[in-house]
Amino acid sequence: MICQCCSLLHTTIMVDDATRKTLSNIPLLKTKAGPRDKDAWVTRLKEEYQALIKYVQNNKDADNDWFRLESNKEGTKWFGKCWYIHELLKYEFEIEFDIPVTYPATAPEIALPELDGKTAKMYRGGRICLTDHFKPLWARNVPRFGIAHAMALGLGPWLAVEIPDMIQRGVVTYVEKKS
Repeated sequence: MICQCCSLLHTTIMVDDATRKTLSNIPLLKTKAGPRDKDAWVTRLKEEYQALIKYVQNNKDADNDWFRLESNKEGTKWFGKCWYIHELLKYEFEIEFDIPVTYPATAPEIALPELDGKTAKMYRGGRICLTDHFKPLWARNVPRFGIAHAMALGLGPWLAVEIPDMIQRGVVTYVEKKS
C-alpha cells in the first residue's frame, strides 16, 4: 500500500532488531481503561508511569536520552520536550498531546507545535503523521501499548526521519541555548 503522508510503498510493518530490543524492554500494560473509567484509569495511569520510567531509564543507560514528559494531575494532558542530535547539535522541541477519551483503543496524537507546517508528514497543529506506520501496530496491541510505546515506535522514528530532512531543507535551524 502507498503511504498517504510519505508516498513510500509499505507491504508490512517491519521491525528491526534494535527496535525489537527496545520494545522488549518496555513493560506491556494490562489495564484497558481510559480517562472516563475513574478507578481503572488510576490503575492504568500507574502502569503508564511505570512503563515510561523504565523506558527513560533504559534510554539513559544506553546513552540515548531524548525526551522528558509530564502530565496534568488527571493524566489526560501531557507535555514536555524532546530533542534530536544532528551533526553534534541538539535540536529541541516542545511535545504535547491529550489522551483520547477512547484511549487505549485510540493512540494519542503527538504534536510538536513549533514544527507545524514545516513538513507534509504532519497534520494541523503540529500533530505528527503516524497513520500508516504506527497506528496499525497500536491497534493490534491494545491495551498492551501505552505512552512509552508511542514515544518509542511513533515519535522516535518520526524524529529520526523528519528532523534531518527539515534541517537539510533549511526549515529547521539550530538555535544556541542561552545560559
